[in-house]
Amino acid sequence: MSLPAIILIVLATFVAMEFVAWASHKYIMHGWGWGWHRDHHEPHDKRLEKNDLYGLVGAAMSISMFAIGSPMLLGASAWAPGTWIGLGILLYGIVYTLVHDGLIHQRYFRWVPKSGYAKRLVQAHKLHHATVGKEGGVSFGFVLARDPAVLKQELKAQREAGIAVVREALG
Repeated sequence: MSLPAIILIVLATFVAMEFVAWASHKYIMHGWGWGWHRDHHEPHDKRLEKNDLYGLVGAAMSISMFAIGSPMLLGASAWAPGTWIGLGILLYGIVYTLVHDGLIHQRYFRWVPKSGYAKRLVQAHKLHHATVGKEGGVSFGFVLARDPAVLKQELKAQREAGIAVVREALG
């Protein structure tokens, strides 16, 4: 496999993972998977959350793709793109961990951005956490953040329509 093809697969997988994360967050974590995700939306002083189990799901996806692409495991049946898809998933997981758990929730380091895209990411995710419970909500992605002013308007419309309950500080 050529180097340009490898780079393209890794980058395409990384980009695709933002959509996978968005859809998983909106339809699984805020749907039938709320049992694992709930504690992430509630105040607590625990070091780990049930929500962290979703990281293990992502790791399993990456490891599975590495295995599918491994000639050491599968011999001639190995599918070479699997290795590079696994790498793209792994890289997305690293960025997700640094951005979501590190920057936004400050689990690993303390830094509050005052401007730029990092500030936009933090604002968008704080607006995601503005709702009480799993219903309604905005900003389900992790690396791509929409304009916070637009998200505030969407939250307001959801509150007025009875779709979302917004926390007092933002209500």
